[in-house]
Amino acid sequence: MDFEAFNSSLEHEVPPISLTVQLEALWYDGKGQWEKAHDLINDLTDNQSAHVHAYLHRKEGDLWNADYWYRRAGQQRPATTLEEEWRALVKRLL
Repeated sequence: MDFEAFNSSLEHEVPPISLTVQLEALWYDGKGQWEKAHDLINDLTDNQSAHVHAYLHRKEGDLWNADYWYRRAGQQRPATTLEEEWRALVKRLL
């Protein structure tokens, strides 16, 4: 699956079955379902999950918590828009 197919899948009611949990969280976020996205990623501690978790808290506006998760992911909070970060995360995880 490429980014265009992923993005087009947001028109459906359910995510594609082949997605990792990290991509599924980003899919739900793309649908405007922040809480569902957060619930999927909340208890995971690997670097990819931590990065998605950081992005979600950045989007929420909780920058202290976001920065904690960016550090856990070995990342820094990007100086990009949320939309740009979402696209970059999706593309990296596909």
